[in-house]
Amino acid sequence: MKNWFFKVIVSSIAVLITAYLLPNVDVVSWQAAVMLAILLSFLNAFIKPILVILTLPVTIFSLGLFLLVINAGIILIADYLLDEFQVKGFFWALIFSLILSVINSVLEGILGTNTKEKEDE
Repeated sequence: MKNWFFKVIVSSIAVLITAYLLPNVDVVSWQAAVMLAILLSFLNAFIKPILVILTLPVTIFSLGLFLLVINAGIILIADYLLDEFQVKGFFWALIFSLILSVINSVLEGILGTNTKEKEDE
């Protein structure tokens, strides 16, 4: 639980940085960034696996590139569910998900929140 909380904080920082970098993405406040990080963690845990299974043939045919579409769809679902977060269109959701993943990975690498490395120790 402590590790999940720390990952949500890191993801919230990544959301704020990404929203600052993109002109057509709006996060109202840092509280909205925390809510978005929590919402994205739940959507990625529960909805994304279902979407991946349902679209497996398309994902295989596209050599995995369709997963980018699924990630953008998750961002658009979060936009629909959270009033304090706005993305203007599918293209910006796709760009947001790509940049968010990169910034999140960099922050987790810097802060050492990678759970697989900690479990091995």
